[in-house]
Amino acid sequence: MEFTVSRADLVRELNLSQGVVEKKTTIPILSNVLVEADGDQIHLTATDLELGIRSSCAARVKKAGGGTIPARRLLDYVRLLPDGDVQVKIQENHWASLVSGRSRTRIAGMSRESFPELPPMPPQLAEIPIGVIGSMIGKTIFAISAEESRFTLSGALLVLRKGGITMVSTDGHRLAMVESQGEIEGIGGEYRALLPKKAMQELQKLASEADAAAPVKFSGDENHLFFELGGRLLLSRKLTGNFPDYARVLPRDHPYSVTLEREEFRGAIERVAQFSDERSRAIRIRVAPGEVKVHSSVSDTGESEESILASYEGPAVEIGFNAQYLLEFLRALNEPQVLFLFKDPNSAGELRPAGAAEGGGAAGQTYNYRYVIMPMRI
Repeated sequence: MEFTVSRADLVRELNLSQGVVEKKTTIPILSNVLVEADGDQIHLTATDLELGIRSSCAARVKKAGGGTIPARRLLDYVRLLPDGDVQVKIQENHWASLVSGRSRTRIAGMSRESFPELPPMPPQLAEIPIGVIGSMIGKTIFAISAEESRFTLSGALLVLRKGGITMVSTDGHRLAMVESQGEIEGIGGEYRALLPKKAMQELQKLASEADAAAPVKFSGDENHLFFELGGRLLLSRKLTGNFPDYARVLPRDHPYSVTLEREEFRGAIERVAQFSDERSRAIRIRVAPGEVKVHSSVSDTGESEESILASYEGPAVEIGFNAQYLLEFLRALNEPQVLFLFKDPNSAGELRPAGAAEGGGAAGQTYNYRYVIMPMRI
């Protein structure tokens, strides 16, 4: 195989593979990227057997073929080359030679025969703007469980139905749910799947590089989910198991609520949390007529309290929360104001954008965003 490709194009596509390639693996071939050349393109494929990505870029192909090259080493080297073309040749002994200007380099590769085959994408189920997917992931990914033993909570529930998409994540202590309201092309009934966190992170990368309205072709088979954006295909193995019945967790009503400026609330929590217990991150939020107080104290470290003016006329209520859980929601929110809904010290609190629905979606989409957080005993 032999081809010439732009260094910038090669670096851009190799960057995509880095989140997928296995860094520490007992299967050496998974540390490599499969490079295939045909026609006027090269195709790059990486996989860790759970997640796979395939992308393409233009090239002048002198001889079609394929081979594998260590992904990290290839990117680190090509990134340091000056702008211009790179000539790549993979020989019968699997060594790859790279020529760029006066630079000559050889890298030991491996046979393509042992590289795993990615399953083909089944017929398209739906078409979704990448901006919608990226925004929904940003609003839920932080609430995914970090405990590997809780397998069904190590990703988000994705529900596609006529009229919108729902994405839900939870770690048992808090729950983030976002509904994107707007017609989804191709969806008639309902489609549900558990999307792993690693796949969500890679989709966020794709979203950050693309126009928000760019369409993602979505599909799925018995074991995999497929997302095709332009010349790039991301596929992920589904998580198995049953996601909790999130509808039962969502509070049906809150007797009390208060509207706060998001940045003012976030800043107060960040400062006060400096004096919270390092393990529990517990702080107290006291809502009283005319103000909201944020307080924390650790006997051998110090204490801190901040008061925020607020329009509230109900009874005084004090609730303990994990400060980090509150901050992660406030940082993910785009709205200038946040609605804090609550009942008593022993009931879950809820945060929402202060408006009925949060805007900023692609193609006329709006979001209904709810974040439920369990109280702490302090």
